[in-house]
Amino acid sequence: MPSFAKSVSLSGMPRPAGPDRPVTINDIAAAAGVAASTVSRALNNPGRVNAATRERIEAAARELRYVPNSPARALSSGRTRAIAVLVSDVTNPFYFGVIRGTQQQLKAAGYAQLLIDTEDSGELEAEMLHKMRRSLDGAILAASRLSDRELSRLACEIPLVTLNRNIRGVPSAIIDTPAGISQAAEHLLSLGHRDIAYVSGPQRSWPNEARWHAMREVASRHRLTFTRVGPFPSGRGSGPAAADAVLNTGATACIVFNDLLAIGILQRLRERHVRVPEDLSVVGCDDIFGADFCHPPLTTLTAPIEQAGRVAVSMLLSRLDRSAAPSPTTRQQVMLPVHLTVRASTGPARPPSP
Repeated sequence: MPSFAKSVSLSGMPRPAGPDRPVTINDIAAAAGVAASTVSRALNNPGRVNAATRERIEAAARELRYVPNSPARALSSGRTRAIAVLVSDVTNPFYFGVIRGTQQQLKAAGYAQLLIDTEDSGELEAEMLHKMRRSLDGAILAASRLSDRELSRLACEIPLVTLNRNIRGVPSAIIDTPAGISQAAEHLLSLGHRDIAYVSGPQRSWPNEARWHAMREVASRHRLTFTRVGPFPSGRGSGPAAADAVLNTGATACIVFNDLLAIGILQRLRERHVRVPEDLSVVGCDDIFGADFCHPPLTTLTAPIEQAGRVAVSMLLSRLDRSAAPSPTTRQQVMLPVHLTVRASTGPARPPSP
């Protein structure tokens, strides 16, 4: 029979230790010289315990290597201290920044992050939120594929914050890429381009429609007509079909839904011996890792992606601190600016064919 050693609590009293004897709040209470109810308040609602007592309890918990019982804590406090972050494609480098930003902010606030890849499916997104809503304090939806009505209904069941989605009554952190698209279009016009194509992303993407609307406004202002091709899935694998579609329009430049798709377009243009930017200028969106490594380096819209993740978490935690529903003072929308980073994939328009 294996024998288990005995550990000594901070109060000097022996305590049986071993795999079958987890540390409880009673052990912490004995070590810190307080009641178990005081320990419970200190761990679940620290604001209700004076600082000196709370520090003594926290020191005892660390010394004893106390691991909270999450289901029990959820039952007693109504909180799980877990937040879900839903992304449409975890392999897209855009979401690396989002995930890093949310993780940093949630960790600092004492929350666990649960990452869910919805595989670009609104149906899977809704299913996962319905299944897990009792295990979460809230959720952050990055590039949701759900309809406005579905999101509004879900927001009544679980506290939500969206990224890049503008829905009345649902808090959102929005990266202002439509304003950036206007910058990109004006940049191309300054280089002499008049035939510009927009390479559309996923059909159910709210930012995709907002970016096309921004392009149409620029075209209207300059009394031009811009072409739209697509929609295309947002991955690099869609690049060949998107590049061929752009070339068929006769455009001298294109603005692309995101960098992954733009990088796929650059690869296809190289295969077809189309020179960039001499024959066709290409602008991406997001400035993901690798956008400056491709050939040629990609002109793109630089977005504060990590900051958007942090802001979304702050908005959600602010809502949780107030109540289960937004109050009139809860900020509903935060707009984050972008800027155009000019690299070698854009240049003067080619002269017209004789």
